[in-house]
Amino acid sequence: MLRKAILAYGVLAVIGAIALALAGVVAGLVFYLFVNGAVVLAAVLFERGRYRPAATSPGPWQETSERFVDPTTGQLMKVRYNPQTGARDYVPVEPHPQA
Repeated sequence: MLRKAILAYGVLAVIGAIALALAGVVAGLVFYLFVNGAVVLAAVLFERGRYRPAATSPGPWQETSERFVDPTTGQLMKVRYNPQTGARDYVPVEPHPQA
């Protein structure tokens, strides 16, 4: 929902800049709106490329002693390491069944 709202803002800013430019409004305002909208659009459209899915490739994964609580889910996570590639993998720790 927020992503769509930010995209809409970026599109409206770019369209508004073009409309103001055609109407002969001050170039500074047009430039500001256009650059602002373009940067917002680029950031939202290309931010997905920064994040990679969790490693799922088979390999010689070695568990490390590292554990941490994921701040977004509150889930305890363990860290695995692949010495061949240097990749790290974060896996949820399964809770132990209660006896």
